[in-house]
Amino acid sequence: MKDYEAFFREYPFAESPESVLSKAKQAVSDTYDRLNNATTWKEIFRTLEITTLKATDHEESIRQLVEKINALDDQYPEIPVPAGICVYPAWVETAKGLLTEDVEISTVVGFPSSQTFTEVKIAETALAIADGATEIDMVLPVGKFLAGDYDSVYNEIQEVKSACRDHRLKVILETGLLKEPGAVWRASLLAMEAGADFIKTTTGKEVPTDLNAVWIMASAIKAYREKTKQVKGIKIAGGVNETQDAVIYYGIVLDLLGADYLAEDHFRIGTSRLANKLMSSILKEDICYF
Repeated sequence: MKDYEAFFREYPFAESPESVLSKAKQAVSDTYDRLNNATTWKEIFRTLEITTLKATDHEESIRQLVEKINALDDQYPEIPVPAGICVYPAWVETAKGLLTEDVEISTVVGFPSSQTFTEVKIAETALAIADGATEIDMVLPVGKFLAGDYDSVYNEIQEVKSACRDHRLKVILETGLLKEPGAVWRASLLAMEAGADFIKTTTGKEVPTDLNAVWIMASAIKAYREKTKQVKGIKIAGGVNETQDAVIYYGIVLDLLGADYLAEDHFRIGTSRLANKLMSSILKEDICYF
């Protein structure tokens, strides 16, 4: 068993909710005005994972979404191709068979609550990869984490990462359920240490993303990079529905991690609504494409 308390002591964190919010707001204040423009909106669009994770998803709805991604260049040549599409595991093969654009195919395992067997998550990951998924988003076992069972959490992430083979693993922290800044900090570090390539804010099924969580996660990525020289990505999801929200989070990541982190290899936004809002902002007309 890893000595988790010793590991966490390597990364001291003493911020209160108030100090985190103050620093996050300062980062927004320092960046928002210069970023809130069409150039940034297009760069943000490049990082999007166009997401559909509804109980009502079916083959035809997935086909329609994929065809819109395929046709985006022709329909709106001013709009960049997004980073990827995110669907339930059952629809990975459908998306893979229809996509003509070179975008990532993400899927989710243990979604949305992570309350199933590790073996099921491993099998789901392996089957999704076999069907064509290029990235896996797994949900942190939040209950075990909050109970202090760090060993089980660490081992599960490692096992799912192994099942990913050479594909990216994103670990969804479900930050709104972690309640206090120190827990978000520890969950971020634990996930990265266990092998996560990205840490992700929320599923969007519980509590939406907020400024505090993004600032803490980006700060943890920075601290982890400084100590280990490993570069981990951040994915923001859950309630990022407006152009201004995206610019705010983009600015926080820029402020803490630098411009190199703002490409799709290290920064993503998972969304089902933001794409239309960004397109409307860029083209200065109401767009309802996705």
